[in-house]
Amino acid sequence: MEYSRKVSTADGSIAATGAGDSRLMDFGSVFLLSATKSDADDASSPAPPTSGSQQAGVNVAELVVARGFGTVIRHRDFEERSNYYDALLAAESRAIAGKKGTHSARDPPVMHITDLLTASAKKAKDFLPFLQRNRRMPAVVEYVLSGHRFKLLIPKETCSIAFSFSGVRCPGRDEPYSDEAIALMRRKIMQRDVEIEVETVDRTGTFLGTLWESKTNMAVTLLEAGLAKLQTSFGNDRIPDAHLLMQAEQSAKRQKLKIWESYIEGEEVSNGSAIESKKKEVLKVVVTEVLGGGKFYVQAVVDQKVAPIQQQLASLNLQEAPVIGAFNPKKGDIVLAQFSADNSWNRALIVNAPRGVESSKDKFEVFYIDYGNQEVVPYSQLRPLDSSVSSGPGLAQLCSLAYIKVPSLEEDYGQEAAELLSELILNSSKEFRAVIEERDTSGGKVKGQGTGTIFIVSLFDAEADANINAAMLKEGLARLEKRKRWDTKERQLALENLEKFQEEARLNRRRMWQYGDIQSDDEDTAPPVRKAGGRR
Repeated sequence: MEYSRKVSTADGSIAATGAGDSRLMDFGSVFLLSATKSDADDASSPAPPTSGSQQAGVNVAELVVARGFGTVIRHRDFEERSNYYDALLAAESRAIAGKKGTHSARDPPVMHITDLLTASAKKAKDFLPFLQRNRRMPAVVEYVLSGHRFKLLIPKETCSIAFSFSGVRCPGRDEPYSDEAIALMRRKIMQRDVEIEVETVDRTGTFLGTLWESKTNMAVTLLEAGLAKLQTSFGNDRIPDAHLLMQAEQSAKRQKLKIWESYIEGEEVSNGSAIESKKKEVLKVVVTEVLGGGKFYVQAVVDQKVAPIQQQLASLNLQEAPVIGAFNPKKGDIVLAQFSADNSWNRALIVNAPRGVESSKDKFEVFYIDYGNQEVVPYSQLRPLDSSVSSGPGLAQLCSLAYIKVPSLEEDYGQEAAELLSELILNSSKEFRAVIEERDTSGGKVKGQGTGTIFIVSLFDAEADANINAAMLKEGLARLEKRKRWDTKERQLALENLEKFQEEARLNRRRMWQYGDIQSDDEDTAPPVRKAGGRR
């Protein structure tokens, strides 16, 4: 370490003494413990003596400058500087004379990287054969998205991919120990060279497989720490090191680590999915938005947070549109937005924003966190929101109809199914009874809504004495979802009660059944597409 200096907190540049918006930063020189001959040739400054057995090698800053990958800051006479400042200037002179790096007249080499995170799931699937042809391949962990999901750069195939551990899942973002799992992976593998073996790709375009860092299976590390669970309902015969994963999980269970702190030996635990079965809970709800695929948003009628937030919003004294530049909402900010259907002002999450606001007509994609609607609004219909109002969690809860599979908007009869569901339940003055069969904590991504728990419910209209799940089956706009997780007697009975409604639709050739029996297929894992600016 050589000296300290105030720097601007805005851009990291050197700040003048006494500048208001600055902080003190320490500066020093870093030396490699050992260096190759080419490194030594590039950097010639003597290294400081070391107290250990290893001798320090070249100055990293000098090495970067000598190869034309950086320039030397010019200091004034009275300013403190590196003890190796002259060597840095000499290295820069050599780089300029040799026309290296940024000093070269030639264009820098271009490496086109295909980012499969932003591409369609179909394009990701097209890359699968290339990623499977070599059993193990090198990769770089660019970012840790969650405890078990990462963005990887594959230099050999010049692509970036979303990658997830096969058969291993960490807690979702809103669950205990999620942050610890993320922190562990960022500490262990963030910006590290790793090896991966890709097995398959899921419907959302995320590649599944195994990841090793220094010959250590990182899924084992998570399981040993009690920060993940095994999910092997599909079979573990195709997962490398499956026996190590099971041993790691059993070890964490015995020690009651993290997510297993309440684990009781011999207690039935479902490892087949990320769906946690719990004692049934019944809620009175009002439906605020209907999506495709049998999903919809609700507000709990008894939610004590609804009235205070609505009163606060009603009492706000909204001024004219803010001056451009004074208010610059960014992606992820909570703001006030004017809903186009009734001109009411509501809390909204910025889903997408232009890079810079240039006019009041610039468009922002927003998600109304208390209702579940999503639409595009101009800048003139946005206002900053006081932190006392914005800090509370959104009141909209995402739900899905239990026991049945409703076609998504892109599938045949998907639009008809969404329209029927809207007719049945989208009424702000009507209360419904939602029986929570399960809570899906897999953290499925829904545009705008983010990652969170989905309530899988049986929905009842008390006034009409109607079962909404059964009504969808009866009209031929859904089919029974027979999966292994409906494994209790109670759930089997529920299926049997619903089966008569499906049978009626099948015999009468209604909608989905008009051409005969429907062939069973794999369940969708991708979220439905949302229509912008839905109804309330």
